[in-house]
This record gives sequence, C-alpha cells and structure tokens, in this order.
Amino acid sequence: MSFLERVDVLILTWNEQANLARTLDALDRFPKIVVLDSGSTDSTLEIAARYPNVRVVMRAFDNHANQWNYGIAECGLAAEWVLALDADYVLTPDLVDEIALLETAPEVSGYRVNFRYCIHGQPLTGSLYPDVTVLYRRAHARYEQDGHTQRVHIRGDVSSLAARALHDDRKPMSSWLTAQDRYAALECRLLLSTPWARLSWRDRLRRMVLITPWLVPLYCLTIGGGLKDGRRGLVYAFQRGIAEAILSAKLVESGMDRRKNR
Repeated sequence: MSFLERVDVLILTWNEQANLARTLDALDRFPKIVVLDSGSTDSTLEIAARYPNVRVVMRAFDNHANQWNYGIAECGLAAEWVLALDADYVLTPDLVDEIALLETAPEVSGYRVNFRYCIHGQPLTGSLYPDVTVLYRRAHARYEQDGHTQRVHIRGDVSSLAARALHDDRKPMSSWLTAQDRYAALECRLLLSTPWARLSWRDRLRRMVLITPWLVPLYCLTIGGGLKDGRRGLVYAFQRGIAEAILSAKLVESGMDRRKNR
C-alpha cells in the first residue's frame, strides 16, 4: 500500500486564488484533502470545489496556531498522518514519490521539508526560508503561536525528507505588504516581551533596529546567492529588507509610545 493512503492533507486558506490551484494540482495522488478556509472573498472556494478529493471546512480566523489545531482535531481527519500545507506550498513530483515510498520507524513522528523559494514562479538559488515539519502523526502534534509564525511540537523524533518543496506565493505586492505589516506587529510584541538573555542572536540584532534592514538583504545577495539570480534575487533581497525595515519601524514606534506613557 502506498504511504499516501495513510495521509490526510490539511491546507489553510484565505483569499488564495493566486496559489491554490497549483498546490492542489500537485496533490492529485493524495486521496483526501481538507481545505480549512477563514472566509475567503475571492475565488478560493470555487477553485477548491473543482477537485473531487477536496472537502472545504470554514472557521473564522483568530491565529494560525488555533487554526491548525482546529484543523487536525475538528475537521474529520481520520488518517494517522497529516500533511499540513500553506496554500503556497507546492510539492514537487520527487517529494510526492518520496512520501509514497516512506517506511516509518515507530519512534519517528514527523518529517521536515526544506523549501526552494520562488519569485514569479522561478526558484531562487537560496533563501532564508526555514525548513518546516509538514508531515506528522496527527495524535502527536500540537501547534503553538510564536510571533507571526506557528510552531508544531511533535511528540517523538522528527526526520528530514530528501526532496524539497516549493514556496511559490504569487499574490500581488499589495497583499504581501499587508501581510508583512501584520507579521511585524506580532514579531514586535514577541521581541519586546522576551528578555534579552532569551533572545537568539538573530533576534538580538533585530532589537537593535539599525542592523537587519541592510544586513539581511546584503546577506541574501551575497552569501545567499541572490546575485546569481538576477532580478529575481534583487526582488527577494528587497522584500527581506523591507520586511526587516517594517519591523524596525514598529520597534522604534513602540519605544516612543512607552516613553510617552511614562
């Protein structure tokens, strides 16, 4: 039996008409997919309805961790394993083949995947996008919110898959900027509420506000290989610099507000 038959796919969506079809096309070998939607107003739901292996569940969004936890516990998933995907995560054929042939050890409860970041549909040489645990035993997983991201905590060992997935978000720049503003607000609160001694070296640089807006894009262009990618590399470097600059501005603004309220 193919391991794919032991997996339920869970995808979170909100206005993902620019991405969802590519993601679902790559999952045609999976028998059961649940799309947990947060109230899309574009054609996301119409796209999902085209696929016979897809079922849609609606839930108002509060935060990502709660949405994922609801998905794995309350959406009728019955398989032992869950493949949890953002709507812009596209599985390559090699990755689907690797999952289909998995032989899991009893102590392994999850698998992480490394990503190739895409700009306008074309993969970059490198990126800052982290690997993500996307495949796990449903009963062994629990999400917690961590700034603008959510982390899944797995009870048991987590291994790595060899093949990579694509992060291929094709929503317009205006949507990206809106998301970055929202993410930066969450990151700002987390950075300011965490004692300095508990911050990672990267988050300490972020707290200094003047360093990361220029250091991160410089890293992306040089060590990250962005110069090899031409205009796509420049776009990615600018994106990361803008994201860090928005966060720095919010940190400075929060400091001004604290002084004002003293």
